[in-house]
Amino acid sequence: MNVKVMNQQTIEQNADFAKTLVSEAADYGLTLPDETVNKLVDYYGLINLWNPRLHLVAPCAPAEFARRHILESVYAIAHLPPHALLIDVGAGAGLPSVPCLVARPDLRGELIEASIKKSIFLREALQKLNRARAAIVVNNRFESLTAPKAEALTCRALDKFSALLPRLLKWSARVSRLLLFGGPALAARLDESTPYESYLLPNSRQRYLFVIQNMRADESANH
Repeated sequence: MNVKVMNQQTIEQNADFAKTLVSEAADYGLTLPDETVNKLVDYYGLINLWNPRLHLVAPCAPAEFARRHILESVYAIAHLPPHALLIDVGAGAGLPSVPCLVARPDLRGELIEASIKKSIFLREALQKLNRARAAIVVNNRFESLTAPKAEALTCRALDKFSALLPRLLKWSARVSRLLLFGGPALAARLDESTPYESYLLPNSRQRYLFVIQNMRADESANH
């Protein structure tokens, strides 16, 4: 495939991606200004550029990427208070934290990622999207760190998520709210562990946003 054809393909992919963001944002309770859409298109382009080397996400059509990865991620901002610090455990490609940071400039982020190469990608993405001053990337496993005091923690693509859930719940003692993405298997583990609220993600049959209010963090904040 020559460069001209590749460029045309990229233009068409970006157009399909942007069109889906704009036309379906309301389904997720979102309003996305043009500036936000443009930055999310840039982010989509960066993932496509790095994906062949790092396998950040499974390949999919632009419209599906817009729904599954971007709109579902930004759906979580309704549960984030103003100026919140959002910790993303197992950040990978930066989902859901990077789209949230783009859609909500008031947010701050701490992206925890064990892979060196993916950490490099995350720093590059934050720099390109002008969010590097608002977020840091920590190249480590979450179990090796002390969880900071924060308003929210999110997790979407952590390897062996269900098995690691008890450790994550214990580790996040100083975090006020957990926003976890998953399906029935994660719901079953949460049923064994902690009270939660679940929100079926728009355009999905079995993907949920699970919201856990951390009573331990609330109690410590009041002392």
